[in-house]
Order: sequence, then structure tokens, then C-alpha cells
Amino acid sequence: MGLLFEQIDSQPSPLGEITLRRRRIPALGDRDIYEVKLGEEFLMSSMFVDAEVALADLALEVTQGEDLAVVVGGLGLGYTAEAALRNDRVGELLVVDALGTVIRWHEEEKVPLGQALNDDPRCRYVHGSFFELAEPQQGFDPGQPGRLFDAVLLDIDHSPRALLNESNATFYNVESLGRMAQQLRPGGMFGMWSNEPPDEDFLQVLEQVFAAPEARVVSFFNPFQNREATNTVYLARAKGATDQ
Repeated sequence: MGLLFEQIDSQPSPLGEITLRRRRIPALGDRDIYEVKLGEEFLMSSMFVDAEVALADLALEVTQGEDLAVVVGGLGLGYTAEAALRNDRVGELLVVDALGTVIRWHEEEKVPLGQALNDDPRCRYVHGSFFELAEPQQGFDPGQPGRLFDAVLLDIDHSPRALLNESNATFYNVESLGRMAQQLRPGGMFGMWSNEPPDEDFLQVLEQVFAAPEARVVSFFNPFQNREATNTVYLARAKGATDQ
């Protein structure tokens, strides 16, 4: 281990070698930066979490009710999950991830937010494919088939077009999103993170399934490029009787 760099873990996965590392860049201040790579591709960095946090904040802000049951699809470095748990109205959080390695990093507290998630009794990890569990006959909660949720927050692919796995493409259409929406209570919220600008074609797909879909642009400063950067958060409400 060097002072400025440490590879914490690297394990094979169905998608390729997945690696967790920590480094410091003196010019950016005295703090650890955690990064996850899949093969040679950077998946995520603790440097850029504004939109991951905003995904939870924006979606739950407009989710009605108390004692909310929430699903986060894609654990990552835990920022969306941790932001959801900071909302006092969340009664239970299921965090779904297909990669057991990523779940173990949190369980073993090799990442900064591992302890916060582990210590919160409302949080439960679910090891499985979000896209398979999004089918109603599967369900996000293995212990309660047919259970309904107040919000489902998705952060797995880079965008509806830039996919982590090509097989995920079958999710971003009217039929699959419609089946996923069957696990939302009437008026429940679907939120999704994207690394790309708002996609009008995808908004039109959402409009066929949900009520009042919208794309919120989240801006943040990128010190590597010395400029403002943006991500997108999609928000859409499950239809109720008055929306049919």
C-alpha cells in the first residue's frame, strides 16, 4: 500500500473483474476517494455523488405517506441508499444488487458508508438481479411475493442507452417498465439516475406507463475537467385510479 493509492479488493464477477480502490489526490484536498472499476471501465467514484444523493432526495420528496417501503436497485458505493435512510419517513429499505462482491464490501465495511447501512435496522441487502426481480412473479422482496412498495430507485446502467450489460436493454421499454410498476403502490414513485442528458425518447416511454414523468438535471463541479458537469434524474409516478 502506498500513501496515495490502495487496491482494496478485486474479484471476478459475471460481468468481469470488479475492483475497489482508494486513492488521494493532494491537489483535491486531504480526503480518500473510493473508486470502483469493472475491467478497465470506471463504474463510480466517491468524488461524484451529487446525483446519486439527489435520486433519493428528489424521489422521496414527492412520495406520499409515512413508513415508506423503498427499493434501491444498484448498491454501488451506497450513496443513494444512505440518502434514502436519512429520510425519517422511510420505514424499510431493500437494496438490490446482482454482485455479491459489492454487498460484501458493505457488510465488511470496506467502503465509507458500509457502517451507516449496516447499523440501520431499516436496511436490508438483497442479492439478486434487479431486472429479474422487477418481474411481478419474482418480486423485490424474496420473503414476501407480491409485496408493493412506495418508491423504486434505480441506478445501475449509465443511461437507458449506455448499458452495463447488453441484456439490460430489455428493461427500458413500455412492457418491462409496466410490469415493474405493478410492484408500486398507486401514486408510488419510480426514480432513475442517468449519466447522460435527458432522453426525450425515454421520457415518451415513461409517459406510456407512468403519470407525469420528468427529467431533472443535477449539476456538480468536476475538478478533473475544471467545469460544471451534469447528470439526470428521471422521476415518474405510478398511476392511480384517477390516472387510468
